[in-house]
Amino acid sequence: MTVIPCGLIVSCQAAEGEPLFGAPMMAAMARAAEVGSAVAIRANGPEDIAAVRQAVRLPIIGLWKLHAPDSPVYITPHRAAAEAIAQAGCDVIAVDATPRRRPQGATLDDLIPFIRNVLGKPVMADCSCLADALLAESLGADYIGTTLAGYARPHGRPMTDGPDLDFVAELAGRVTKPIIAEGRFYLPDQVARAMTLGAHAVCVGSAITRPQDITRRFVVDGVGRAHRLSDAHAR
Repeated sequence: MTVIPCGLIVSCQAAEGEPLFGAPMMAAMARAAEVGSAVAIRANGPEDIAAVRQAVRLPIIGLWKLHAPDSPVYITPHRAAAEAIAQAGCDVIAVDATPRRRPQGATLDDLIPFIRNVLGKPVMADCSCLADALLAESLGADYIGTTLAGYARPHGRPMTDGPDLDFVAELAGRVTKPIIAEGRFYLPDQVARAMTLGAHAVCVGSAITRPQDITRRFVVDGVGRAHRLSDAHAR
């Protein structure tokens, strides 16, 4: 099975309506990440995954975000989603590993073995708390991600301002599978801290691949701060 190297994973995803939405854009972003020494790419949906597969030689962690009215679970929620992204060319399949109700009657204890044994792909379990991680590991997940910490409320851990580094540290003492830290990483120092605490790899998305968010941060924290300081001095 594919092994994700130790290092930085770049999540190349854009939602419909965002400036960089579209498979060609995500393929170019993935190629830029590869040039910048990323060790893997995380990509969403068959179309984007197929385009990224043609653009890079890196391992691809694939997922498919499918929203359903009867379930809060949308990250590769069932077998059909997993099979479609496997055929598109991903190397590892990420799934929501929370115990929340899934669409189409799917269950995690069926989905993880299906991905590993039928599709022949390793599984990244996107977890929101330690209980999720322990269950996913017991079901055969190959990688434990902190992806959903703060995003599955009322289930799971509370939202933190930045990456949930306490969760990384907690996992390091309780699971045996490699930990992929993900969620609200914005600074290189945060990446270094997560790896020091026990993360095998760190996945960064918006801070690298959403230029509208990067621009907004510079405007608010840079230009805006300069204006506020100038106004304070003027008074």
